[in-house]
Amino acid sequence: MSTNVTSGSFAPLQNDSFLRACLRQATDHTPVWLMRQAGRYLPEYRATRAQAGSFMGLATNVDYATEVTLQPLERYDLDAAILFSDILTVPDAMGLGLSFALGEGPKFAKTVRTEADVAALAVPDMDKLRYVFDAVTSIRRALNGRVPLIGFSGSPWTLACYMVEGGGSDDYRQVKTLMYQRPDLMRRMLEINADAVALYLRTQIEAGAQAVMIFDSWGGVLADGNFQQFSLAYTKRVLDQLPREFNGSRIPRIVFTKGGGLWLDDMNTLDCDVLGLDWTVNLAQARARVGGHVGGPGKALQGNLDPNVLFANPDQVAAEVRRVLESFGTPHTDRDQTGPTHIFNLGHGISQHTPPEIVKVLVDTVHAHSRLMRTRG
Repeated sequence: MSTNVTSGSFAPLQNDSFLRACLRQATDHTPVWLMRQAGRYLPEYRATRAQAGSFMGLATNVDYATEVTLQPLERYDLDAAILFSDILTVPDAMGLGLSFALGEGPKFAKTVRTEADVAALAVPDMDKLRYVFDAVTSIRRALNGRVPLIGFSGSPWTLACYMVEGGGSDDYRQVKTLMYQRPDLMRRMLEINADAVALYLRTQIEAGAQAVMIFDSWGGVLADGNFQQFSLAYTKRVLDQLPREFNGSRIPRIVFTKGGGLWLDDMNTLDCDVLGLDWTVNLAQARARVGGHVGGPGKALQGNLDPNVLFANPDQVAAEVRRVLESFGTPHTDRDQTGPTHIFNLGHGISQHTPPEIVKVLVDTVHAHSRLMRTRG
């Protein structure tokens, strides 16, 4: 595939605080971006989606995908953009037939539940996902160096959940039945998913993504022991196949497992730079366990405000934002060494019902208070 673009074809980066924090380097403020920051809570997004006719019409059109990725950056002083796409593009390219009804979750026309279904699976031809890579390059150009662009994928386990269930699930009955009855089939599916995700993320990097994130949205539904075997092992298989750098720049990797706080020590063994945390995790304890020390190795931490805080009034939102920053603790400020760093985010995706004006309170409070924390010595 000829997705390779040279770094010279993009504008130099003006705000690299997000990438620096990913690599545990000191920054002037705590960088902030939000999971699902381009989404239905923004009236301009809803207008563009209506124009596109459907979610997939939006995601598969390079101009629309570029437009909606940039919309939150026009409103808010965010420190990173994230590719507008969906975690289910990979199984869609495997021929499972993805669709979205307005106001409903994703649905697959075909499920993967039998030996024959698994035997038919293969790493998809990346040309089927050309629209994603074209969008990455288009967004990176449109950003014009303002902030870095994050590419992403679902984790092998999370993709498997959707592929077996045929959509979202309340009880994960089908996927867990397959896992317990036929672990051999589940492992085969996860191997294929891992290799597909690795190729997908590599191709996003070649197209211009400056960091990549793996969303293990459903890792937290697994029992202890099964998480390590059926989720973590295959996330590791993805990471093992990703380049550490591209065109002379380090490409940070972020892993987010919703409900994964209890396996922080296991996740610390992953070859990634950043661990994303949901709102159930105590940031100070996470920093003590995996954040490392100045001059030593460790993981940057990302998170972890409860998205429902954004329904409180502005003063309460600002207070909760400060509480999260203070929970992480005194920022690392030594420019000559790496040390514990924090990227502010929500503990999961922003709700579509969030008032857009409250997001400005969040972003501005992160910047103001995190700068203040750096002057307190």
